[in-house]
Amino acid sequence: MDKKQRPPVYYSEYLQLDKILEAQFPESAKEGIKADDEMLFIIIHQTYELWFKQILHEINIIRDIFKQPNVSDNSADIFNAVSRLKRIIKILEILVAQISVLETMTPLDFLDFRDLLRPASGFQSIQFKIVEALLGLEYENRFGHEYYLSQLNEADINRVKSAEGQISLVVLLNGWLERMPFAHKSEYWLGENGNFWDVYRATYASGLSPNEQANLEVFDQLFINPDQYPAGRRLSQLAMKNALFIMLYRDYPLLHLPFELLDLLLEVDEQLSMWRYRHIHMVQRAIGKRVGTGGSSGAAYLKSAAESHVIFKEIAEISSFLMPRGDLPKLPEQLVADLCFNRS
Repeated sequence: MDKKQRPPVYYSEYLQLDKILEAQFPESAKEGIKADDEMLFIIIHQTYELWFKQILHEINIIRDIFKQPNVSDNSADIFNAVSRLKRIIKILEILVAQISVLETMTPLDFLDFRDLLRPASGFQSIQFKIVEALLGLEYENRFGHEYYLSQLNEADINRVKSAEGQISLVVLLNGWLERMPFAHKSEYWLGENGNFWDVYRATYASGLSPNEQANLEVFDQLFINPDQYPAGRRLSQLAMKNALFIMLYRDYPLLHLPFELLDLLLEVDEQLSMWRYRHIHMVQRAIGKRVGTGGSSGAAYLKSAAESHVIFKEIAEISSFLMPRGDLPKLPEQLVADLCFNRS
């Protein structure tokens, strides 16, 4: 359609403000109870759900990028994924800051209407569960299985299970890292001096203090000995090797964006943790040791979930195995050329 033939767009119609602004129905008003802060409570949580919807939109774009059989370093794909992750992080920062607004509601203000909400609970936020699932939090790694689906209706249970059946960002990340050639090339990098991983291990070991010697055993399990690689990890040994290489040699042009992507995934985990811990303190402040409206143990449940729902922890572990730039094995000229943009 010609742009000139399109009907005019009106602000309130475009934003569907008639639906949004008329979507607040305080339970206290229905009961004739004076509870002035319930409006704030509703709007805050509606805002959360709108942001969750945007986060899901961004996650699905990133997943589509990494579903490709090959993500070309000459395309805009990695830059796009990095930009989307930055946006997700900014949204998560808003979610953390938004708790401060909710904390202007005192415990007594909350008690004016809290009992009217049972059994509704933030635990029933389907979108947040889907966010966690699509990022890579698996059902068996969730804390409190007995509560996870118990408070949901059948339609929402099916939505969550459908999300859990989709390929997660962690799985896609593993495939992307495995397709990188760096760990494969390492076997002949150093020629007479031995292969890369033997040289790196020796240098890494020499830099460990007596109290850190256990790190070397873990290093061998994760990067040297395939038969000892721990079962149940989300990233394979090959993926871990390439992730370590990216972090070590991130200063080369071709690795700038891959490193930034890995670093942003850690930031996503950090912001989710900050949101959970701010939520914990808010709940403790509002209801103390009471159980949640949905039947959970309240703040105690949130604390346990925050400690166990870390999605990209295997990437975070790599920091234990880094060394100073000045000690890094020198790369051969051909590999250096491959890591720069002026390749012929």
